[in-house]
Amino acid sequence: MAILRRSSLFFIVWLTLVSGCTRVPPLYEASLKTRTVPELQELLLNNETDLDLFRLHGPFAVAVQKDREVHLSSTERIKADLFLSAPAEKAPLVIFLHGHDSSKGAHANQAMHLASWGMHCLSLQLPNKGPWISNGKTLARIVSLIYRSPEVIDSRIDVNKIILVGHSFGGAAVAVALAEGAPAAGGILLDPAAAAKDVPNYLRRINKPVMVLGADDEVASARNRDWFYRFIRSGIAEVSIRDAAHEDAQFPSEFALQNSGHDPNTTEDLQVTFVSALTSAAVSLSATGTFDYAWTSFRPVFENGKFFNPKKK
Repeated sequence: MAILRRSSLFFIVWLTLVSGCTRVPPLYEASLKTRTVPELQELLLNNETDLDLFRLHGPFAVAVQKDREVHLSSTERIKADLFLSAPAEKAPLVIFLHGHDSSKGAHANQAMHLASWGMHCLSLQLPNKGPWISNGKTLARIVSLIYRSPEVIDSRIDVNKIILVGHSFGGAAVAVALAEGAPAAGGILLDPAAAAKDVPNYLRRINKPVMVLGADDEVASARNRDWFYRFIRSGIAEVSIRDAAHEDAQFPSEFALQNSGHDPNTTEDLQVTFVSALTSAAVSLSATGTFDYAWTSFRPVFENGKFFNPKKK
């Protein structure tokens, strides 16, 4: 088990600063003094924040377990990487699902980052060529298992605060899981894509909050991304991130994992921007049950044009 300790966070803070954040928000110093998840959430909710704060790693150490097996049945074992936040009390669980031809490793930095902000994370490995409707139904079964028996992952999971995150076709699978009644608080979709013709029927059945964090469609256009906002009836918000490619919604990208850490289609600054938006959205949903807090934190980047085409219903 690898542990990211608090003392190493300051080095990561420096790396994050040079990758695009030019100042340390005053609230960050206060967050480093928090010791529990409720204390951190209270601090965040009682102060106005913007995304500069969430570009930085949070105050908590993280323990990592690679290739953990989730026993879904006597014959089904799902591999996953687990990122456990240090506080002793119960905390939310964020479950990541990769996209087409990708892997759980493509969300390792995102999961590590969210765990440092007081949310346990589980990055799943499901069949990476689909079918994505089937993957969504499997995801719903995994969520139900954890909801019934959180100790299969960790007894510190708050089962009323499970959040599903999916990239690309993994976003479609998350939507299917929510439509199938997975006991999750909601979903965050990272430049989601869909191909199966019956996906709109699933989208119409979703009754949980959903946030779409999209790439710049002038750079890359995810297949049928417009379906998600069009067919989810209510409780959905969407933004696009200026100049971001589809692969920037991973961190590291799958291409980088396969090519010694190099990917010409991504930039670390935009990957960190996705991470900051994802963190704000996950904090908002887990602490309040809505994305209102995150939407407020987006205001400065709406104004400067880094985020564009905001919409919600």
